[in-house]
Amino acid sequence: MKHEQKMEGTQLKAVIYCRVSSTKQKLDGGGLESQEQRCRAYAETQGYEVEAVFPDDASGGGDFMKRPGMVALLSYLDAQPDKNYVVIFDDLKRFARETEMHIKLRQAFKARGALVECLNFKFEDTPEGKFIETIIAAQGELEREQNRRQVMQKMKARVENGFWVFRAPIGYKYVSAKGGGGKVLVPDEPLASTVREALEGFANGRFASQAEVQRFFERCPHFPKDFPDGRLRPMTVSRLLKKVVYAGYVEAPKWGVSVRKGEHEGLISFETFERVQEALAGRARPAARKDFNEDFPLRGFVHCDDCGKPMTACWSKGCRKHYAYYLCDTRGCPSKRKSIPRAKVEDGFADILKAMQPTKQLFTLARVMFEDAWNARLQSVTASQGEIKRQLKAVEKQIESLLDRIVEANSQAVISAYETRLAKLEREKFVLTEKEASGLPPKGRLEEFIELSLRFLASPWNIYKNGDHATRQTVLRLAFVEPLQYSRNQGYRTPEISFPFKVLEGISGAKKQMVLLERIELSTSPLPRECSTSELQQPAVFQIANSGVAPIQAGSGKAL
Repeated sequence: MKHEQKMEGTQLKAVIYCRVSSTKQKLDGGGLESQEQRCRAYAETQGYEVEAVFPDDASGGGDFMKRPGMVALLSYLDAQPDKNYVVIFDDLKRFARETEMHIKLRQAFKARGALVECLNFKFEDTPEGKFIETIIAAQGELEREQNRRQVMQKMKARVENGFWVFRAPIGYKYVSAKGGGGKVLVPDEPLASTVREALEGFANGRFASQAEVQRFFERCPHFPKDFPDGRLRPMTVSRLLKKVVYAGYVEAPKWGVSVRKGEHEGLISFETFERVQEALAGRARPAARKDFNEDFPLRGFVHCDDCGKPMTACWSKGCRKHYAYYLCDTRGCPSKRKSIPRAKVEDGFADILKAMQPTKQLFTLARVMFEDAWNARLQSVTASQGEIKRQLKAVEKQIESLLDRIVEANSQAVISAYETRLAKLEREKFVLTEKEASGLPPKGRLEEFIELSLRFLASPWNIYKNGDHATRQTVLRLAFVEPLQYSRNQGYRTPEISFPFKVLEGISGAKKQMVLLERIELSTSPLPRECSTSELQQPAVFQIANSGVAPIQAGSGKAL
């Protein structure tokens, strides 16, 4: 049926609507351009003047008012109610792929006085035409639902086989698998290293809160940001910390697919991932300051000696310039609002950190101690491999027992409890399997770890002085067990340093001790026994000092 305007010989105005189902089809397939070309050719043969083209790259399912192109088209018609338009589609499937939405969209165009014409279907305003139109719309909906079901089934099957099928997480990218078989995740550098550092840092306490992880990401220029000003949403960090895909595993809870080993390389171990989840659930860590200021790196770490609360800091405006101060702002504290110059607080802290730096000779001794501790640890790991295997078999036995109980159980509450316990055992099995497979660390790991540790022990002050705010906060946590107490009148109290520095301090301050040489024969009697060699009747003294370790014969002062 034609408009009265065309019957009178007036050229009708037309608008074209084109749609593809995804942005990928829009960029790669050339679908929008080919649709527009065919619709323009049709309008020319019908004598229509095309005024505008409205493209969309949204799926055909759901509310058509959620398609930007369709909303713009309807708004265009509303803005010119005195004109009658013909809306041209390439195919009926581009109109709508749900029967309900198809009927509503037809009514929306009818209310605006617009005709609808399709290149592959002829609309007829008759009972038979409406029936056929409804059947074809229902057929399109059926195809869409079947398509969706088929895609979801394939995606679920791939997840069950250990493949990640969703959008690649930050730090990964998709590549075609060797020999075909779809795409797999591979680490995407340098993002992968950044994400690994953040996850491991949160697990071992380097980052005390999600806010610190967020600031770490915001300082990385290559990390994708949520806002133009370089900020991230807190939810972005929270979701990243909870993704098991970074441990080399996959899951799809909405499809009923539990955690399982993935076919991609993990950035962290599953044990590290579990520590991250425990930190997120435990909420035992103190909240990080949102108003951190690099001008005051000790704010929050130095506590007032009078009340024990963290000291704050600020800039104070003087007659000619601004002055930096630390102060306690706790109500009822004798030192409340009594400012302490920043230089006094930070210079005192610098003296403490410099005093913790060991001498060259003591540093050499520390290296030997690290190597001995590493070798002892290797022996311990070797001995524990058998215990890990035993624990793994015990967990597997418990899992089999729970599966049998679930099959026999009739109560839904009991089944749910069994499933919860089963999920915990599965995660425990992952950790044990990972430990068993890892075995002994390679020889190169000793140099890798010992160099990093010794570099910190050798020069904590230099690392603190030359580092950024995050590095300085890390030095504070590694060097001291507890926050420093500062007295307004007496300065710093004795700090509680961390264990490695405490050991070095104990060695450097050790006193002489009388130690018998191995050649001396010890008596089984509780009474002292003389040695068979006269020159060995004198005990030896091992003097451990900053100059090194040397056995010295008592009374002679000469090294043996």
